[in-house]
Amino acid sequence: MSKQILPNDETLEAMEAMLNVASDYTRLKILFALMDGEKCVSEIQEIADASQSLVSHQLRVLRDSKLVEYRKDGTKVCYFLTDDHVRKILSIVLDHVTE
Repeated sequence: MSKQILPNDETLEAMEAMLNVASDYTRLKILFALMDGEKCVSEIQEIADASQSLVSHQLRVLRDSKLVEYRKDGTKVCYFLTDDHVRKILSIVLDHVTE
């Protein structure tokens, strides 16, 4: 049997924090809403079926955790997944739970 090498404590803590952020029901809805591309807050609010204040709060948490980024388009703020890693993580979890 080969010996498994664990990531260092700092890396494990970062992984734990990222998975904790992604484990919230509303945040998962927001992340899945962004899977097919950038959306403005009002679009996310409609898809997530949540209030503007809840969506804005959850987007801030996701942004602080570097799972989403945003750009301003005049007075609109549009959000998108930070990179393809986020999309892959969501896809893998979805595949696993729907097997």
